Amino acid sequence: MEMIDECFFRYTREEVAKHNTTSDLWIIHNNKVYDVTEFAVDHPGGPELIKEWGGKDVTKILTDPISHEHSDTAYEVLGELCIGEIVEGSNNTNSLNSMDNKIFTTQSGVNRFDEKNDQFYPENTDVNYDLQKEKFLNLNKPLFVQMFNCKFSKEFYLKQIHQPRHLPYSAKLFENPWLELLTKTPWYVIPIVWLPIVSYHIFMASELGSRPLTILFLIGTGMWTLLEYGIHRFLFHVDTILPDHPYALCVHFTLHGIHHYLPMDKLRLVMPPVLGFAIAIPIIQLVYSIFPVSIGHGLISGAVFGYICYDLTHYHLHHAKPFGKHLREMKTYHLAHHYKNYELGYGITSKIWDKFFGTLLD
Repeated sequence: MEMIDECFFRYTREEVAKHNTTSDLWIIHNNKVYDVTEFAVDHPGGPELIKEWGGKDVTKILTDPISHEHSDTAYEVLGELCIGEIVEGSNNTNSLNSMDNKIFTTQSGVNRFDEKNDQFYPENTDVNYDLQKEKFLNLNKPLFVQMFNCKFSKEFYLKQIHQPRHLPYSAKLFENPWLELLTKTPWYVIPIVWLPIVSYHIFMASELGSRPLTILFLIGTGMWTLLEYGIHRFLFHVDTILPDHPYALCVHFTLHGIHHYLPMDKLRLVMPPVLGFAIAIPIIQLVYSIFPVSIGHGLISGAVFGYICYDLTHYHLHHAKPFGKHLREMKTYHLAHHYKNYELGYGITSKIWDKFFGTLLD
């Protein structure tokens, strides 16, 4: 995966048509604009063949078996040369022509992030083409059983899940409707489920005379930021020590791999309560074993509140327009974790522990 730091422009066909010389050569393919100036000299058919199509739409000619049907490799090379997209008419051509736009290119398409307006515009994946080309998962069928019965190597699996795909709907994980329901969580479920638990622990801490409760609450919230980093890095991204076995890959995919595979799935951005409780209960028991019960209640109330903030922030970074400088910065940072380097940038609510542990994503 590669993040290309350049403008993502919109052009009319008339504007592209002007770039038709050997020293300034653009083409159009599937309504996207490509600068092939430097590539032309390396083209197997020679630069003159490409110059013939300078400033023109090559969509049909690239798939013409009589002329020359191009390979997947040719399309991958072309994808790296994308500089923008076609907009019909001339009224809107300047709206995106600014340095505030970046593109994240993946195997499944070109995805634009408008930094000025804090909006991300992923390109939808062609499911059938993706399956034919990558030989990975069929996004039209339940994914869990495919992973459970897979013959993928660990190397191939990790490569595939870190090439994000985008769908206009939520992919099916399980055939069973009840199991499927447990894997989909709208963002508002998080405060509905967890805020009463925060209130309970605050009440119990007060009843047991825990003092000062505010300090314990803040310490608990701070503890969560470290847990957030640790769970993300050492549980969800356990890639290096992940066993090369289908069952291990299946567990990894169900826990977090599916999120990197389909990062814009609105119903799989916050943690399902079942998984949340499975992670929270051992941690809560550990807190009670270390601290007196009254102090434990105060710390847990803050930690659970920190978790709520984390999950809502995570959803916000993927699907909302952030408010304030910090959230805008964290949105760019987290998108870079998905589209630039998944082995760095584990912080969601802040970069503090990335800086401390040397995993800051530049």
